[in-house]
Amino acid sequence: MALLAGPAAAQSAVGAPHAWGMGLQEAFGPVKEAIHDFNNLVLWIIIIISVFVTALLAYCVWRYRESANPTPSRTSHHTMLEVAWTVLPVLILLIIAIPSFRLIYYEDRARDADITINVQGRQWYWHYAYPDSGELAFDSRPIPTEDLKPGDLRNLTVDEPLVIPVGANVRVLTTGQDVIHSFFVPSLGVQKYTIPGRTLETWFRADHEGTFYGQCNQICGTNHWFMPIVVKALPAAQFQAWLEDAKKKYATNEAAPAVIVAQPAAVATTQLAEASR
Repeated sequence: MALLAGPAAAQSAVGAPHAWGMGLQEAFGPVKEAIHDFNNLVLWIIIIISVFVTALLAYCVWRYRESANPTPSRTSHHTMLEVAWTVLPVLILLIIAIPSFRLIYYEDRARDADITINVQGRQWYWHYAYPDSGELAFDSRPIPTEDLKPGDLRNLTVDEPLVIPVGANVRVLTTGQDVIHSFFVPSLGVQKYTIPGRTLETWFRADHEGTFYGQCNQICGTNHWFMPIVVKALPAAQFQAWLEDAKKKYATNEAAPAVIVAQPAAVATTQLAEASR
């Protein structure tokens, strides 16, 4: 669609892997920023522990070398040390666990969602539906290398991206059609399994206009490696224009709904077995 391109495209953000990149991808939303904050906290804890253990090991090697201790100590117990190396790790784990649980709770459910999108993982492409906009639903398939245009990213470009408005809280409801997939867009901090027979929820927000790339990160079969995700964040006016255009474009779309009703595991297993015969 022409609405997805324009003079401003070159100035919009791009959330994608970079050659020789180090660390996490740049954050373009609050969920990813929270993940960065937690990662930095854990990183500093790891650095402090690593420096302490390395220094302690170096001291022990020097202090208790054979030439300085011809008669080695036969100490077998030290109550204070034993208490310290038991209590200290517990405190460190608590320092990590509390913000970890807070982050998991924060990214688990949408609050004041502005838009809901149903995501269904299929072998080996994605199906998106916008239940707030009637019957709007479409498939998003990868573009082979030989069909790429200049500027397209190899193995990451699709024919139909997932389009969202900038600054909107997007509720994502995921499910699977065949096997377990995983909806993963690192620069937006969203990752959720798509499990057949179950509906899971998460959310994200893109605070910048741009294009954000992801992939299925759950091994799901032969073409797991080629199941990219593209999310395009547009200003509100452009998103509404795209929405009206998309309703016309997909008016005759007869694809199955993206979210199915959860059913007992035995029924789901039987249906899957029958379908594979």
